[in-house]
Amino acid sequence: MGEIDIANLVSHLIIFMVVLLLAISAHEAGHAWMSHKFGDDTAYMLGRVTLNPVPHTDPIGTLLIPIVAFLLGTMGGALGSIPLIGWGKPTPVNPRNWTNYKLANVMVSIAGVLANLILLGIGFIAAKVMLSQGFEVRDFFGGSTNPVAILVGNVMLLNLSLFVFNLLPFPPLDGSKILSTFLPDSAQPIFDMLEQFGFLILMFLIYIGVFRLIITPFLYALLYALAA
Repeated sequence: MGEIDIANLVSHLIIFMVVLLLAISAHEAGHAWMSHKFGDDTAYMLGRVTLNPVPHTDPIGTLLIPIVAFLLGTMGGALGSIPLIGWGKPTPVNPRNWTNYKLANVMVSIAGVLANLILLGIGFIAAKVMLSQGFEVRDFFGGSTNPVAILVGNVMLLNLSLFVFNLLPFPPLDGSKILSTFLPDSAQPIFDMLEQFGFLILMFLIYIGVFRLIITPFLYALLYALAA
């Protein structure tokens, strides 16, 4: 492994964390806002309908794991294969307050990923504008030291990752909550069992590369759309 440029590493890490905090805050604020729209003000009263990262930050999922994963990623090899994924403090909701449970369950669950999709769209538009001004696609993904290009690249990659990741139909992710709305009651015990060990199983699947396999086609689609 060659010498690491500390100043360059720190600047990249700062940009990465700023974008990650925005993406996670928008995701959790989306859940809180949609739950409020369906009659539950639990998260709203706790100040979770905000892009301020403080009420959404989980010390482990928002700070420790993403920072460690980012730093290990600079080393390459097996350790560098850890995906740059994070999560926020779960948004508290009380489904008993919802005016329409089934519709609310789907909309509240999907609101977070829709927020990430909006940020992805903003990043994509910014990238297309920059491409028209002489930037190249590779500039957004490690081929440039321009901080704006790095910022826009992170906005696209992190929000795409959170969008795809959270739609996986596996507890405790949002996709599992959407799926559970349409499953018969007989399937609920299976979901309850998966919920107990879901996080550990999910981390294992991420570590062995299952998530990387799933997201790769989406990354290629993004690259294709940028180059078109």
